Parts: sequence; C-alpha cells; structure tokens
Amino acid sequence: MSSKDVVLIIVSGGDIASTNQADYLLEKFEWDELQKVEGLDAYSYQNIRMWIHPDGVLYEDNLDLRWQKETGEHVCEAIFPSRHSAKSGNPSLTLHPIGVPQLDYDEIPPYGGKSGNAPPPSPRLASWWRNMLELVSGTSIESEFDLSLEVTHHGPWINVPSIFVEVGSTAETWGHRGAAEVLANLIAKGLGMNDDKEFGKWDANLNSGETVVVTLGGGHYAPRANKLGSVDGIWIGHMLATYALPFTAPEIEGDQPGGTWKNSLTCAINSTKQAFPNGNVVCSMDKKAFKGWQRQAIRTHLEELKVPLLNTKSLMELSDR
Repeated sequence: MSSKDVVLIIVSGGDIASTNQADYLLEKFEWDELQKVEGLDAYSYQNIRMWIHPDGVLYEDNLDLRWQKETGEHVCEAIFPSRHSAKSGNPSLTLHPIGVPQLDYDEIPPYGGKSGNAPPPSPRLASWWRNMLELVSGTSIESEFDLSLEVTHHGPWINVPSIFVEVGSTAETWGHRGAAEVLANLIAKGLGMNDDKEFGKWDANLNSGETVVVTLGGGHYAPRANKLGSVDGIWIGHMLATYALPFTAPEIEGDQPGGTWKNSLTCAINSTKQAFPNGNVVCSMDKKAFKGWQRQAIRTHLEELKVPLLNTKSLMELSDR
C-alpha cells in the first residue's frame, strides 16, 4: 500500500467527449496499466492516475476516498474530462468547478453533488483558462467554438480540489477530435506531462497572500470570471451565478432576507479558502445582477466573514503588485 499523493483523472466511459480526451492522453504518453480498481480499468503515468468508469460520474460520490481505499494512494486533486450540454447548442470548450451550495440540505440534487455544499475548486482554473485561450489562438477551433469558464454547478461530491474540462454542447460536437485534442493538451501541459513545468498548482508558502477571487452574480457562463481570470496574477475560486444566491424578500423592511443565499455564499468562500490555504480570498460582485437590498445583505455578510468585496479596478491593481 502506498501513501503517495496522486492526481486522479476520472473518465466517463459513456461520454465520447470524455473518452476522446482520455484516448489522446493514453496514446501520447506511455502509461502503465494497473490492477483494476473497483473492477474498472486504471492507468498510471508519473504521479497521475486515470480511472475509467463505464458511464457518467455525476452521482459517483467520494471517488477520491474510494481510490485511496482500493490503492492506498492519496488523491490530492481530481480532473474530469467531460461533455457539456446546453440548450443553445453552441459548440464550446469550458472549464468549471463543481458544487450545489444553493440547494437546501434536505433537497435532492438533480445533477449530483451534496446539497448545500461545494468541493474545493481547482486552483488551476484561472491559469488553465489563460492557457486554453493561448492554445486555440489562430486555430480553426477559435472560430468554431465558444470558450468560457462556467459557474459552479452539479456533482459529484468529492473532497479534493476538482475541475471539469468540457466539450459542448450537443452530440454534433461532443465527438469533435480537434476539440478533445486541445483539452487533452491543456491537461497534459497543465500537469507537466510533456516534461514541462506544471502550472496552476497552489503552494501555501510560495503563493501566500496572492489574490483569489470568488465571483458573485451574473449568468451561467461567468463573464466576470472570464475577464478576471484572463489576467496574470489573479486566481479564480468558486463562481456563483445569480441563481446560486437565492433570496426571498423580508416581510418587514430591514429584516434579514430569507433564502439559501447566505449558506451558498459562506460555503463558496470556505471551500475556496480550503483550496487556497494562506490565499487572500476576496469577492467580486456583478452589481446589476442584484437588487439594492440583496447587494446590501451580501455586503453585510461579507463583512461578518471578513472577506473584502472589491471592484474590478482594485483587483487589477492587486494583480500588478
């Protein structure tokens, strides 16, 4: 039994966008085939493990602990190659953290996860976002696909920093080999598999005091985070869309508003702090996404949590230091 820290790539076998990314990585690098884990195929390359599940994994909770139980290896982060579905049908490449912090604790999450909770976001989000923009620059993918971060959403529940790496948005593009190759290259570069230095890994000592942004409000495709995350020196944590901060108006003016917004906000901040120990966690809010009384409630709660609420100009100044 080993106590080695490993990065776990979790593949959904019934998802061609996931298996295409996995196939590219398996073909490009010399992996060792491991003994089956929970009866499923598994592979090893350096400190990276790949675990092939037969179907989707949105409801497969605690995959990190399950891997450790079977192998003795401690999972330090998880990467989920996946497809992305959207009613728009627009071809897209997206990255996002996971969680459903806006749901009541006793609510059954429709797409997996643990209600009222969010796993730690991957510190790699912002740097991989910047690198994805670079990888597609000047290629046909740039003109064929929308590129975006997505806000925090869906399952599974896992205990370590996690990121979904997705091709969207319909069956017409899920199997796009060029898109899968871009994302597989992103994973390989980010993890240092090409013998390059990996990037996006947070070090509690080396990165102590650096700015980590939790974004509040706006739509599903995280326009605020897209802008902030494209700037060197800014790290991105959880991203909460307006719908992930549900308010109900107080019956008496001046009373505390109802809804699960407060737990969602607290959860996103605490989870981000867990992923970025010693980081300077701050919030950035889309003011237009909220009514005046909602904005004030958010500001008051952030003051209670001792988390600064900064505008874009202030964040840009911090990133230049």
